[in-house]
Amino acid sequence: MKLFRKKSTIVLLLFIGSIKSQTFKIEHPIADMLDSLSSQKMFENAFSKPVFPKNNKYKYTIDSIPILDDYAYQSRLAKLDVLSPFDLVYNEHVKTFINLYMYRKRESLSRMMGVSQLYYPMFEEVLDKYNIPLELKHLAVIESALIPYARSGAGATGLWQFMYPTGKMFGLKVDSYIDERCNPYKATVAAAEYLKSLYSMFNDWQMVLAAYNAGPGTISKAIRRSGGKKTYWEIRPYLPLETQSYVPAFIAANYAMNYADDHNIYAALPRKTYFEVDTVVVKEQMSFDQISQALDISNEEILYFNPQYRKNIIPSGGNALCLPKKKIAYFLNNEIDIYAAIHAQKKESIVVEPIVQSKINHVLKYGEKLSDLARRYGVRIQDIKSWNYIGKRGLKPGKRLVIYVREQNNVTPKLEVIKSNNVDTSVKLQAKKNTSKIYYYHKVKKGETLSRIAKKYNVKTSNLMILNRMKSNGLGSRKYLKIKQINK
Repeated sequence: MKLFRKKSTIVLLLFIGSIKSQTFKIEHPIADMLDSLSSQKMFENAFSKPVFPKNNKYKYTIDSIPILDDYAYQSRLAKLDVLSPFDLVYNEHVKTFINLYMYRKRESLSRMMGVSQLYYPMFEEVLDKYNIPLELKHLAVIESALIPYARSGAGATGLWQFMYPTGKMFGLKVDSYIDERCNPYKATVAAAEYLKSLYSMFNDWQMVLAAYNAGPGTISKAIRRSGGKKTYWEIRPYLPLETQSYVPAFIAANYAMNYADDHNIYAALPRKTYFEVDTVVVKEQMSFDQISQALDISNEEILYFNPQYRKNIIPSGGNALCLPKKKIAYFLNNEIDIYAAIHAQKKESIVVEPIVQSKINHVLKYGEKLSDLARRYGVRIQDIKSWNYIGKRGLKPGKRLVIYVREQNNVTPKLEVIKSNNVDTSVKLQAKKNTSKIYYYHKVKKGETLSRIAKKYNVKTSNLMILNRMKSNGLGSRKYLKIKQINK
């Protein structure tokens, strides 16, 4: 094994240059998808830099790029092959794609490793349910680079790159508002069903991969043209050029996702992992703007977790909203108020005063059940499960559970919209008792800053931050800003 540093040698640059000029004289669809990974909006602020381990196995420095020989590739693939039903061979075709991942697209591989923490646990769960080899989770790497709303030039869409007819065949709904080919879970189920049906046709996983790319009809034609051969490498010369690269790319993806650290490549830290998100069924139509305002979350992050909605609208009819667990918890605790605000918003702009929640860390005692905690804290069992990863083995004494308790006031607010000539919108919160509060709200316009708004209403910036529970003076995606309280 040889080791070079980026800033101290020309040899490495010449080596990578030779890969670019000789191996990929024309761009390949897989390389194009990896290139698109760096420009996707879903990654804006979604990742921090990879955590570089100080005590890494080979004592690499942070800017080192190791160059391995053929024997290293071959021996490592042999280890993977022993545990796999796939024929994970090593040859020049496979080497081409290993070099693509390990030298040309190192940053893209780091990001895919990061986002795999969101998708791979779900992939494995579904593949295991259908009794399909778990290695097929890497198929999404070469199909979409793990971009949930990826779209090819031919129109294939989503993590698993379904064409419209194939997606419909396996139950994926596509209409003006929803494209379930981009729904990570539903598309994974459809992919598992499709892969299983292909295996029943060819009884060979390498042939299944080729058929997934080119279609079973193309594979059947290649078998006839080859004189009845039944393995991928035997019929490969009779396949389309893209399909000839498909299985080598899959083998290389298996290598890359298992041995990246040997090449001094580490996962970028994702915004959220699989165990940190949850879903809730939305009972009424909601726009991303409304969700953003209600839950204090950006539209970009909503899209990141819900790529199936085509117009940034979740239509009515029992569709799911996926978000970080804390946001789902807040939604569940304030569901009635959120829907009420949306109804009122249809008639007139309205802002609802957020309901305050307290976070409680409860250490589970021996004999305690979720039903006991639900009664004690006045929450639902389903809520506790959504806030915490319970796991298949259930709860054990000593486990720390997070519980969000809704703070109860002495009075019950009742919403009443009022008019004002001084500001865009205001909301009056009338209590059942004789006390009442009126707040003025300012509708935030594009380009406005907190200091400019404070100056307009002759108030201090610090007071606005306190009144609106702001941690910084950035307005972010806020649509309205509470200005001041006016006594009745």
